[in-house]
Amino acid sequence: MAFSMHSHSGQFCPGHAEDTLEDFILTAIARGMKTFACTEHMPRESEEDLYPEEIAAGHTISDHLPLHAAYLTEAVRLRTKYASQITLLVGFEAEWIRSSYGPFISQFSSDPRIDFFIGSVHHVHGIPIDYDKAMYAKAVEKSGSEEGLCGDYYDAQFEMLSVLKPRVVGHFDLIRLLAEDPNKDLKSIPRLWEKAVRNLKLIKEQDGLLEINSAGLRKGLREPYPGQSICEMWVEMGGKFTLSDDSHAVAQVGTNYGRIFRYMESLGVEDVWTLERVEKEVRLKRVGMDEARASFRD
Repeated sequence: MAFSMHSHSGQFCPGHAEDTLEDFILTAIARGMKTFACTEHMPRESEEDLYPEEIAAGHTISDHLPLHAAYLTEAVRLRTKYASQITLLVGFEAEWIRSSYGPFISQFSSDPRIDFFIGSVHHVHGIPIDYDKAMYAKAVEKSGSEEGLCGDYYDAQFEMLSVLKPRVVGHFDLIRLLAEDPNKDLKSIPRLWEKAVRNLKLIKEQDGLLEINSAGLRKGLREPYPGQSICEMWVEMGGKFTLSDDSHAVAQVGTNYGRIFRYMESLGVEDVWTLERVEKEVRLKRVGMDEARASFRD
């Protein structure tokens, strides 16, 4: 029973992704997925949080709420339309840009149409850390060093986890994407490793799902998010993994899942977890790795 818990469509993330939400669902069905999560980026609360492509396209913060409302309406419609072929989860990816986003995120997550949200950190000091090298350099300057930025990232993530308690944690070590050495083992820097382990312990206490996110491979990293040392620690803790392609176009649905399955096999992972809606409750669902691999069409 293959699945993905993380996706973004061009229809509701214009300039950031491609293709319609319905095309994503049809592609997921064609690739043998039995569960697919729609997780568009949440609205933001300030003009300063817009990305360059949004500004270039003339978008403003006032566009976000109507777009989010339209997304929820369409996602629920598609969930009903394709219910006999695939389980659709309706959610969003939370943006922990600063502490003030906590109540904002809680407001959106309380909508009864929302099954779950992904807890992610894309910003440190209000600066995007995965957008491009120039913005990453600004964040490094703000923190004083690359190591300092990495520590600040894991501190921001800890704050996000403490406040939001997300059921799914997105690309845990995203901070390494634009680093000078993105494949460096975090264990080689004890101060940073301690912060990462602290965060993993909190996720475990909250019974959260740590996503194995194949987008890292698509972006040229040697390992997906999270890297091997973090995954090994999560296995040692007895934590639960989930699967995500973090697709931003239909061509990316299920991308590198073959490599992901081999990666997880090397870690000794036998089960992954997704969510399912049972009446008004959203519950954890265990899926054997063999079952996930068997249904996927590469």
